[in-house]
Amino acid sequence: MHGTRTSSAIWHGQLDAVRAAGHEAVAVDLPGHGARSHERFTLDGALETIDRAVRACASPPVLVGLSLGGYTSLAYAARTQTALAGLVLSGCSTEIRGKPVAAYRTISSAIARLLGRQASWAVVADMLGAMGQHSSLGDLGRLQARVVPVWLVNGHRDPLRLGERAYLAALPGIRRAVVPRAGHDVNTHAPRVFNRLLLDVLAQVAPRGGALVPAR
Repeated sequence: MHGTRTSSAIWHGQLDAVRAAGHEAVAVDLPGHGARSHERFTLDGALETIDRAVRACASPPVLVGLSLGGYTSLAYAARTQTALAGLVLSGCSTEIRGKPVAAYRTISSAIARLLGRQASWAVVADMLGAMGQHSSLGDLGRLQARVVPVWLVNGHRDPLRLGERAYLAALPGIRRAVVPRAGHDVNTHAPRVFNRLLLDVLAQVAPRGGALVPAR
């Protein structure tokens, strides 16, 4: 799954690598993004989107999410654990909560009102409103690592990895990889490293399912 103000297009490098290795791979747009930019973003809408993509796979897939896509993928996994072979989360290792988030939402809402709902800042306000009351640590606490193996793959320079320790503590058995010199968009900052990590994950869970579903 992709991040805010982007689309499934960010995954083209990963789709090529995964398909070349013989795995099924698909990417979808979340509400308010890409081909669905005319829609309003909601968490329920994002979860429905992920569910449709997962159900379309011939076998339980590895669900991959970056930033907003990581938060929504984690929320989905916490609700439907047996539907997935694994979960790869990037750029989402801290909670979207607190006063700084509320201030950011106020600013993005003001920009959206000034520029109109067609501006990409509108989806930022929708996203913060939807996710600001949601707890990713709570999602991790509901997951069972033996049922759904989880990998955190973060860029070393990503400010959204500040909560990694809390994430690791919330789910014993979670795996972690930190990519040197990469920032928030780790899949584009270090595509070769990211792709190798994805292929390693797929190799480990292949008996349980080989499809990869990146969500943006």
